[in-house]
Amino acid sequence: MRRSDNDGKALGTQARLAASVMAGTMVLWLGAQWLGGALGWEARFVFLFDFAALAAFFWALVVTWRLWRHRRDND
Repeated sequence: MRRSDNDGKALGTQARLAASVMAGTMVLWLGAQWLGGALGWEARFVFLFDFAALAAFFWALVVTWRLWRHRRDND
């Protein structure tokens, strides 16, 4: 089956969103780790940033997997 232009644009938008979330999460996580070390935060507060980053990466992984499945099934 052939994808319509609107479907292709929607897939591209979702892919860019997933990539932006991955890149932004990495930058924010690294910044939080550096800031936590510099300010001497307790480990339990720094773990909150770790868990938030894991959640964002998991969401991006699910979106990427769904995009891959959609492209594979429709090509």
